[in-house]
Amino acid sequence: MVPTRPRRTNATAVNTPAVNATAVITTALVAALTLAGCAGPDAASGAGPDAASGGVPTDPTPGGTLRFALGAAPQGVDPQQVGTNVSIYVARQLADSLTDQDPETGEIGPWLAESWDVSDDLTRFTFHLRDGVTFSDGSPLTADDVRASFDAVAGDLGATAPLAASYLAGYTKTEVSDEHTATVVFDEANAQFLQATSTVSLAILSEETAAVDPAERLQGDVVGSGPFVLDSYTQDQGAVVTRREGYDWAPESSEHDGDAYLDSIEFTVVPESGVRAGGLASDQFDAVGDVLPQDVPQVEGSGGEVLTRANPGVPFVLQPNVTRPPLDDPDVRRALLVAVDRQELVDTVLSDAFEPATSVLASTTPGYADQSDLLASDPDEAGRILDDAGWKQGPDGIRTKDGEPLEIEVTYTPVFTGSGAVLELAAQQLRAVGIDLRLRQLTAAEQTTAQESGDYDLYYYNVTRADADILRTQFSTAQRNLSLREPDDAVDPLLDEQLGEADPAAREALVADAQHEILDQGLAIPLFELAQSIGVRGDVHGVTFDASSRLLFHDAWIEQE
Repeated sequence: MVPTRPRRTNATAVNTPAVNATAVITTALVAALTLAGCAGPDAASGAGPDAASGGVPTDPTPGGTLRFALGAAPQGVDPQQVGTNVSIYVARQLADSLTDQDPETGEIGPWLAESWDVSDDLTRFTFHLRDGVTFSDGSPLTADDVRASFDAVAGDLGATAPLAASYLAGYTKTEVSDEHTATVVFDEANAQFLQATSTVSLAILSEETAAVDPAERLQGDVVGSGPFVLDSYTQDQGAVVTRREGYDWAPESSEHDGDAYLDSIEFTVVPESGVRAGGLASDQFDAVGDVLPQDVPQVEGSGGEVLTRANPGVPFVLQPNVTRPPLDDPDVRRALLVAVDRQELVDTVLSDAFEPATSVLASTTPGYADQSDLLASDPDEAGRILDDAGWKQGPDGIRTKDGEPLEIEVTYTPVFTGSGAVLELAAQQLRAVGIDLRLRQLTAAEQTTAQESGDYDLYYYNVTRADADILRTQFSTAQRNLSLREPDDAVDPLLDEQLGEADPAAREALVADAQHEILDQGLAIPLFELAQSIGVRGDVHGVTFDASSRLLFHDAWIEQE
């Protein structure tokens, strides 16, 4: 039997005697910020149906295959390249990170690294690796693997791993002192980096993996140290992962030490939410993703439960391409902000697990600042803004200016099952004020192509991360910059300055100002905060969420008959 242990709050890493005061301050900085972003008591911990019913079996039973129905196809299985939830559900099981962010306390604690030191100027992060960790091919995990992983992300891989690359902005090198000591060096202060080392995007892979072609890595040519190994991956169909024998370095936020309980997990792509729920009820699946409100009665009626947890980071937004008309007109963008009724989107299409967006950061994100006053639904005000800007109502209800109709296209891919319905309702709301919002559904690959070429009006997406630096990733002109705007003297300086600020209160103030400025310029039209909504059968236990609301299966198990 795999040993169990009671849940423990992650302790902050125990630093070596060489650590200085700033190192302690920086660790406290991350802990303080992440505590602000923890889900409230109403958010499910992901413990499984046993947590609600009180009928918790005392002895987890190893063995069995968990059949999981995904709502969309994974982009691939490389932890450093993928970004969608369904992709990370698979990829996260294959690889571990240097640190762990406790999902309950928000603290940064040890994982592959036992401890770390941080320099006064926040440019040098020295990680002391735990002994005895091995990759799935049997090779030991060493500081050379850390160096190779980060060198690859900062180098050629960065183009296909934008999130990971953004976390390593300003990366200079990784110095290897010995096989258990790696120092990551930046050319400027990088206050977000410690939290970044807990993310799947900076998971540590073998030195050999770093040399593999990125496309081959996406298809499964990756070697990690996680509790599962990849058995198979079929693009657009699913994946199978199997338990790795000898896994003995789970983070302290995990419920037990040692190997995973499950023999394997079969991930199958089932786009229709009703089919997923029906499959759970008829014992075709053990767990399903993206449970919509209409599916809840079927899940619960069959003895299952819906687990939910809010996602930190950037909520689902419409980000405008400000280089194309009519969105080059700031008045049009201002009208969009107040024309949308976010509460109606949640009440009509989603469920109580979701919240209307009240900023360009989700409310569970460290550094979130309430910007509800800029996002209050006011169709009359939207009409006045458009009237004053010269957009006049036409006979068909759609406004025109200089003979051009107020038509805007939103480019989206349905990685979240409810996206189409949300956008259709938003289109109805906008039409009521004279804006013709047209939906353009693409595959993930097609949307990436559109983004790279700038072929879109509004780009619909969300990004999950439990750190406010996600704003720099998405809105700095030096980073992803989906608005395609030129550098400015407002948003860019705020995002750059927060990256070098070690004082928690000062950094939070900068982030609050950045949120206000982004919305004031209409650089994002927030819609709703994503929540993970996972259906599990009554005999499934221990499916958990990490701090970024991604699924973990190390503690998962199925009651055996």
